[in-house]
Amino acid sequence: MGAKRKRHKQLALPKLDKNGQRRGGPRAGAGRKPKDGVMRTRRAEPHKVRTRGKPRFPRHAVLRVVPVIGNLRKRHLYAALRMATIAVAMRELHADDVNGAFRIVHISIQATHIHLLVEADNKLAMSRGMQSFMISAAKQINRAYSEKMKLAVRRRGRVFADRYHQEIIETPTQARHALSYVLNNWRKHREDRRRGTETWSVDPYSTGWHFTGWRERADCDVHWRRRETYDPLVVYFPKTWLLCEGWRKAGTISFDEVPSARPSSPR
Repeated sequence: MGAKRKRHKQLALPKLDKNGQRRGGPRAGAGRKPKDGVMRTRRAEPHKVRTRGKPRFPRHAVLRVVPVIGNLRKRHLYAALRMATIAVAMRELHADDVNGAFRIVHISIQATHIHLLVEADNKLAMSRGMQSFMISAAKQINRAYSEKMKLAVRRRGRVFADRYHQEIIETPTQARHALSYVLNNWRKHREDRRRGTETWSVDPYSTGWHFTGWRERADCDVHWRRRETYDPLVVYFPKTWLLCEGWRKAGTISFDEVPSARPSSPR
């Protein structure tokens, strides 16, 4: 018998451009190049199909900002985000039955991210409502950032790092946890230990001032007095049963409560 014929592996032709240069092929390093050219150490929010939810179920949404913006817990950025809450509140006044209503009920501004408790009539209302807030917030933040940094040309870059993360709230326990997590998130990040916060019972960078369910104020007949120099964030009173009364079935919420992290809310 003759020697076994050797099989030759077919070689792929190189890809040449119009100038005769080789292009394509694997690139050094793993993964796809980011669309905006910025390498991230944190994984972006995946583009998965959003769950529909129901009008009676509120949602906990989280937005992260790009590092260049810096710490959001500054007065000029607080004022910018307050203007965004006003814009979204005014949008609700003109909501129609086709698109549905979208309401921000509570908001908490942390150093690198924003927590929101919102109510939406449907998936479209949620999408457009969050889009409205993100667009308004980005414009206001870029304006405030440019003025603070005294830029000759106003900044027009992106403000939010990726899509918003959301969790649908379906039970009283979830609702109670979400309220505590959002309103007391500053204690989780130890912002309550910074200078100037010693006299605050609630986070001044949140809507804790609006919340009427604090355990320490259960026997109070009137709302507490607001400081003349403090302009609160503008939000709506809740309409869903879970955020109005349902959460109380899982226990009251204290000023000093420190929320713990949970897998479904990675902030």
